[in-house]
Amino acid sequence: MLGDTSSDNTAGGRPGRRALVLVENLSVPFDRRVWQECTTLRDAGWEVHVICPRGSKRDTEPEAEIDGVRIHRYPLRAATKGPAGYLREYGSALWHTFRLARKVGPVDVVHACNPPDLLFLPGVWLKRRGARFVFDQHDLVPELYLSRFDRGEDLLYRAVCALERLTYRAADVVLATNESYRDVAVRRGGRLPKDVFVVRSAPDTDRFRPVPPEPELKRGKPHLLCYLGVMGPQDGVDYALRALAKLRDEIGRTDWHAVFVGGGDTFDSMVELSRRLGLSEQVQFTGRVPDADLVRYLSTADVCLSPDPRNPLNDVSTMNKVLEYMVMGRPIVSFDLKEARVSAGDAAVYAPANDEAEFAGLIARLLDDPGKRARMGEVGRERISGPLSWRNSQASLLGAYAAACRGHVPVSTGDPRRVGRRARR
Repeated sequence: MLGDTSSDNTAGGRPGRRALVLVENLSVPFDRRVWQECTTLRDAGWEVHVICPRGSKRDTEPEAEIDGVRIHRYPLRAATKGPAGYLREYGSALWHTFRLARKVGPVDVVHACNPPDLLFLPGVWLKRRGARFVFDQHDLVPELYLSRFDRGEDLLYRAVCALERLTYRAADVVLATNESYRDVAVRRGGRLPKDVFVVRSAPDTDRFRPVPPEPELKRGKPHLLCYLGVMGPQDGVDYALRALAKLRDEIGRTDWHAVFVGGGDTFDSMVELSRRLGLSEQVQFTGRVPDADLVRYLSTADVCLSPDPRNPLNDVSTMNKVLEYMVMGRPIVSFDLKEARVSAGDAAVYAPANDEAEFAGLIARLLDDPGKRARMGEVGRERISGPLSWRNSQASLLGAYAAACRGHVPVSTGDPRRVGRRARR
């Protein structure tokens, strides 16, 4: 059962409520989940501020006000390999976050989005100045560490577990992206069930609207396969490429062109792997593309790929690309992961975990069955407009804020001398 999603006037009915959203790993509004949360809070009457890094090609202004949300951005260089690189990145992010939080001044709620699990430090600092702390757990960092670095439960693993515990302990309420994450917050984090609210990510239906397919994107082939998303060590692009090689070599199918949309740490190595597998003529890597191009590819795709292998993180995480495929009405091939089934249901077919040959076989079977592809696409659209819609998450988000702020005096109506002192510190 979810935390109490009942709403009262503390969720947004009083004027002057101020929320400060902290993000470290993406710029805003590029981070779509954070942006949906910000606009939901704005519509509920909150004055919303965001502190986040600047983007490299977009979201580059240090200060911006977009649709009534005030965004404060800082320069941040991504970590180089090794602990020292992460220490420099996270240290710089924390310094800028504290600096900009002082500039924003007093707030009623500080809303920290992980990873990393270090934003509890400014969260605690702002709690001591009268704010309530909402922890928005986008990733399970201990599982992310195990899945990304393959170092086992070493000293750094124990350190990230300790940081997660401190974050849970500091938070007034926790936002979980799915029931698996909620279970971790209760079981491992020691949180009361009533203080953990499931706020599922959902695709932006204004951003994802199908357009007429463009056969030229198939590069002369009958079918288009599409991958959308981040390309990191745990994201399974290598599994997808090896499955495509099996689709060609073992099943004998060459009637397809594949496009991989997105970027990340392993982008260059995935391009090289494609070359080594002899796929360069059939596989196209676009990097990150404008939304209009992304929609063109998805509208033309016959089958979409979700090749995330089973590991401690992926099995319990909701994949944004799966939801985005569904809103566009595309059939999906996925490995059999717990939360993939919760999200996609019958909008996907599932290969045994990490079985590249079966993944390739499922692609071939879907290519041969346009009727099934159409039915799966319709199931996906219905799920996104129904149980997985952002409307349901909006109610849960506002319920979480109501729970966090119950009995809290807004900063704008508190002792003005106290507010003034906090703003000058």
